[in-house]
Amino acid sequence: MFTGFLTEKRRSGGAGAVLLVAALLLMSAESKADSGFFVGGSVGTAGVEIDVNDPNNPATFDEDDFAWKAFLGYNFDLTLLNLAVEGGYVDLGASGATLVGSDFEVSADGLDAFVVLGFDLGPVGVFAKAGAISWDAELSIDGISVSDDGTDPAYGVGAKIGLGSFALRVEYELFDIEDTEAVSMISAGLVWTF
Repeated sequence: MFTGFLTEKRRSGGAGAVLLVAALLLMSAESKADSGFFVGGSVGTAGVEIDVNDPNNPATFDEDDFAWKAFLGYNFDLTLLNLAVEGGYVDLGASGATLVGSDFEVSADGLDAFVVLGFDLGPVGVFAKAGAISWDAELSIDGISVSDDGTDPAYGVGAKIGLGSFALRVEYELFDIEDTEAVSMISAGLVWTF
């Protein structure tokens, strides 16, 4: 009576082990398909927030504009985690508003570099990244322009969905640019790994 049960139990345990090994091999093959060089581009919106420190008329500049970026990098072939290095160009747009009776416009762009760490759950993956941006910005007040540049920390989080050697990617990035309260970008784009 129990012999049949034990035989059946062994068969299903063996089938479970075979299925587990097959799933791990498929995940490994999928991981290998994601390793190598990649290029991509994204479009979205960038927000700039600056406090105007005029003691007589304090105000906050908080505007959004169309933004885009192009990037390239390398995915390392790791089993459990995705590790990549990534660099690119980002155009944060030109935001404008009228504050305390003056016309303000802020434009910024830069080169960024990140270390990206993430993991996949099948074709869907999540990631976080940290790095730096070397930026150039221009502030125009009533047609008088002042330029500035610098290098500051940058961070981001995002998600992707794989489609063969392509991936759709959405992300939120925060650029810790000096003399601003916040510079951020929300974008969606396409990545090609080759």
